[in-house]
Amino acid sequence: MIRINQVKLPLDHSEDELKNAVLNTLSITEEQLVDIHVFKRGYDARKKNQIFLIYTLDITLQDVNEEQLLGNFEDNHNIRVSPDTEYKYVATAPADLSERPIVIGMGPCGLFVALILAQMGFKPIVLERGKSVHERAKDTFRFWRTSELNTESNVQFGEGGAGTFSDGKLYSQVKDPGFLGLKVKTEFVAAGAPAEIIYVSKPHIGTYKLVTMVSQMRSKIIELGGDIRFETRVDEINIEDGQVTGVTLNGGEVINSKHVVAAIGHSARDTFQMLHDKGVHMEAQSFSIGFRVEHKQEMIDQARFGKNAGHPLLGAADYKLVHHCKNGRSVYSFCMCPGGVVVAATSEEHAVVTNGMSQYSRSERNANSAIVVGISPEDFNNDPLQGIALQRQLERNAYVMGGSNYDAPAQMVGDFLAAGKGKPFENVEPSYKPNVKMTDLSDALPDFAIEAIREALPAFAKKIRGFDSKDAMLTGVETRTSSPVQIKRGPDFQSINTKGLYPGGEGAGYAGGILSAGIDGIKIAEAVALDMLKNA
Repeated sequence: MIRINQVKLPLDHSEDELKNAVLNTLSITEEQLVDIHVFKRGYDARKKNQIFLIYTLDITLQDVNEEQLLGNFEDNHNIRVSPDTEYKYVATAPADLSERPIVIGMGPCGLFVALILAQMGFKPIVLERGKSVHERAKDTFRFWRTSELNTESNVQFGEGGAGTFSDGKLYSQVKDPGFLGLKVKTEFVAAGAPAEIIYVSKPHIGTYKLVTMVSQMRSKIIELGGDIRFETRVDEINIEDGQVTGVTLNGGEVINSKHVVAAIGHSARDTFQMLHDKGVHMEAQSFSIGFRVEHKQEMIDQARFGKNAGHPLLGAADYKLVHHCKNGRSVYSFCMCPGGVVVAATSEEHAVVTNGMSQYSRSERNANSAIVVGISPEDFNNDPLQGIALQRQLERNAYVMGGSNYDAPAQMVGDFLAAGKGKPFENVEPSYKPNVKMTDLSDALPDFAIEAIREALPAFAKKIRGFDSKDAMLTGVETRTSSPVQIKRGPDFQSINTKGLYPGGEGAGYAGGILSAGIDGIKIAEAVALDMLKNA
């Protein structure tokens, strides 16, 4: 097959226009063209009233010498042989498997570690402190309705991980020469995701579809010989002479294994503490803090797409913004959720944390995004646990500011920019549940962060008209953009000072979203399998 990149066509082009573009690009006849496969489809909306679709196409030909054809285009980097994107397993477990790998956590990373190991025959044991995804969803929605928090079953903890209650974005900026991201998306489609996630440039799934998909993938792992245990917290990772020997569970049970994957998520603060106390090497890493901002989705659509707003191929508009401030800080948008809601995402009592969530339809009235300020390890003396302490301090302060009942502190952008008092909301109704308390957000973050966000919002309005409109809504606080620690590992994916411990995913500091966490999970599964065969 031949791959053509950067095929540019009008938004409302016909199938014939796509076919003719291929024929003209390759200088072939219609009889020589067998099939056009869309590998990727994105859009160019830099001119909002003249939007183009951008394709990457795999072309099947007949009666054509492909080597000679490619020779005619050797100076054109957009025409090449289609790469082999099929996933290939690196190992097969022996029939007399004497040891079973342990996977701690069943977020996207742990899920794919377990799935790939199971597909290779290694029968993993998965330990998840939270509940199964359907039971977890009940606990989470109950908290949003009644403020009754289950600290082990919520937005952060449980089958599917934090990404289950998000927009379900499946795109990433990580380098992926092995097309592992395609393996992730292919498994999602097999579990019930829309087929379009394979080829659209910014695929997403949404919470309700993710719930169903995760349970389907769990069934596949079990069918292939894996064991999955919910409501099972790992209290100790057992280490002897720098080698992992197994884990001790919250009930005192010990499971022995020399291959333990720590896919613990960015909110497993007690597990970070335990690993730190055990001497597992970890370092502080950058994260961000800020607020959720909400606008009317129709305003964002008009600002981004102009007369094309509402087009079915474009859907609800998103954005990505960054501003470098005079005080040396950077402010940027994060986890933008078109047509979504702001959700309560705490996992600890007496704390308020926000996050964003969308369904597949992205049909809610508001757009929301985190507007956050970068925090570097130097801000907390490079102590790997002080970042957690800062997060916890801000979350507990937000709890008090919201009324000490899990309501979130909120303020209209106009009042925030004017350093005014919190007045009742106007045009943009806050979506956070249980509720919000309108107040002054000046004390919700450190002074440098407040200063930076006040500078950034008007700057963002130069890119998206109305972004700093007075009735846009800010809700606090957003603190869990990423893990504040990184559990250092070597090229073999094992901890640099604890053999047999495989840190992975967002919590360990090696991913930032569902897709990159899934890719990391595949890499870890391969490393575990190869090491187990080597030591068999």
